[in-house]
Amino acid sequence: MATATLTEFRNETYTDFSQPANRQAMQKALEKVRAELGREYRLRIGGEWISTGDMLVSVNPSKTSEVVGKHHKATPELAKRAVESANSYFAQWSRTPGQERVRMLLDAAAILRRRKLEFNAWMIFEAGKTWIEAEAEIAETIDFCEYYAREMNRLDGPQPVVQLPGEHDEMLYLPLGVGVVIPPWNFPLAILAGMTVASLVTGNTAIVKPSSETPTIAAKFAEVLLEAGFPEGAFTLLTGSGSSVGDVLVQHPKTRFVSFTGSRDVGLRINELAAKHQAGQIWIKRVIAEMGGKDAIIVDGDADVDKAVEGVLFSAFGYQGQKCSACSRAIVHEKIYDEFLQKLAARAGAIKLGPSDDPQNYMGPVISESARKSILGYIAAGKQEGRLVAGDSPTPEGGYYIPPTIIADVDSKARIFQEEIFGPVLAVTRAKDFEHALSLANDSVYGLTGAVFSQDPEHLRQARERFHVGNLYFNRKCTGAMVGAHPFGGFNMSGTDSKAGGPDYLLLFLQAKSVAAKIG
Repeated sequence: MATATLTEFRNETYTDFSQPANRQAMQKALEKVRAELGREYRLRIGGEWISTGDMLVSVNPSKTSEVVGKHHKATPELAKRAVESANSYFAQWSRTPGQERVRMLLDAAAILRRRKLEFNAWMIFEAGKTWIEAEAEIAETIDFCEYYAREMNRLDGPQPVVQLPGEHDEMLYLPLGVGVVIPPWNFPLAILAGMTVASLVTGNTAIVKPSSETPTIAAKFAEVLLEAGFPEGAFTLLTGSGSSVGDVLVQHPKTRFVSFTGSRDVGLRINELAAKHQAGQIWIKRVIAEMGGKDAIIVDGDADVDKAVEGVLFSAFGYQGQKCSACSRAIVHEKIYDEFLQKLAARAGAIKLGPSDDPQNYMGPVISESARKSILGYIAAGKQEGRLVAGDSPTPEGGYYIPPTIIADVDSKARIFQEEIFGPVLAVTRAKDFEHALSLANDSVYGLTGAVFSQDPEHLRQARERFHVGNLYFNRKCTGAMVGAHPFGGFNMSGTDSKAGGPDYLLLFLQAKSVAAKIG
């Protein structure tokens, strides 16, 4: 089938909230969504709506007394039923022409664009995103839809190969089968949508098990897929605890692949479970995993200190440091160490912390009480491992708040230097020279993102070759990867380097078939 002609991909433009009309529209969206908080959401398997009575309740982390959604939880039996249903529908869905799937995905992008501010509001209430962070996420979600539609358009139909004399040779890409999609809570729309639509547009059926922290956002995205024309049989949103249904989904013999984003330990367990052959299983399951990071920014001796401070500040404390790409280690040349630390601590102390629905606040809450407890434990350990220079400020009542925290003079063997904290905690370490800084940056089991602030071309060349991360940035922050421009994924314990938003990503959801026909 001939591919459609699509315009060149362009990243979605962010809404400018400095404009009064846009601010007013966002406030109206917040009011609209606030009126919908606390609703009940049933399970849907194969077009049938199911109530189990066992409820998962999500709350607003800015105001924990506020219920966002009540969701019926799946049982292990329902998880098995979801896989069987998806497997039964796979034959029909896989034969749906690729161009039809592309059209559905473009329609989903248009619906998301139309409901942009509404989705912002859901992320503000359920995930604790600030206005700016929510806007960046909905834009990324639209980008994933638009980009993967174009990528599937490119991959649809026979691919060019060398033609042997007397033969007609071609290669085709075929879908894999039933996919299990397990997204995280920190990008509850963009990562969930990216992994889901990559599965669907390539012709696979998908079972999406959203995070227990952000199931309402997932339910709203399911509405978008149905409105865009994706059949009910093509995907299932299966809300439930990972311990109850996650293992069942991963181990089922009819599961063909697992697409996961989350912690290292959970990712390793999924990889282990998926690798074990099950009775009746006729394939080796594929695992696509992104598992976190312990990201470092190197500040060289000749760096623009003010720009480096801004880059580290935004990377460390944007969305409360709850990004796998967040800077959690600043490695600073001893020549400018004291100046950098003084300016960074002053800027961190000026950050406004409070409810995410107030646009005046740069930082909102962390996601849950368990996350807050874990982060505070790391801060307590960090005070023994280094010198606290920011983080003693009082926090608002009623939510899971932690102030931006900076601990200086941290040794590379310290827990807060080595372990992923996933919160607004930054360790600052002194480097003797650039070689020492590179060595410190690479002293990690992770390898996701990193950045270097330097004016020295030779140092940047060395970092390009030796800073072992999947996404490296020079003289800018280490967060904010843009679809198409910065394919995202990391090395080592950061996962399988699957490069979401890049030209090879959809190939992870496809298998190649070579066809050769003798002529004459």
